[in-house]
Amino acid sequence: MAGQVCCARPRRAARMHAYVYRSLKKADTYVYLAGRDDFTRLPEPLRSQLGTLTFVLDVDLAPGRTLARENPEVVRGNLSTRGFHLQFPPTQHDPMSDDWGTDA
Repeated sequence: MAGQVCCARPRRAARMHAYVYRSLKKADTYVYLAGRDDFTRLPEPLRSQLGTLTFVLDVDLAPGRTLARENPEVVRGNLSTRGFHLQFPPTQHDPMSDDWGTDA
């Protein structure tokens, strides 16, 4: 049949690789980079605040991949648009703010 495409495959989402670095100056702060050791993507004020960054791992951000503390879609988006993603320390929960059912 004219105008129809035979055997077209569904399009797969592009795979992405990230290189993760830990800040030696800011506890529990990590930087994901699109390129290994490509610190030029980080704005200078951010670089100075983070101090020395040490390589911790490389990770394949294939669709369906989960990360412990970050949303992989957000990480992929930031890597695509900025070339880096910044992971801050988790916020600590104040147990005194819980409703323990003791209020009258």
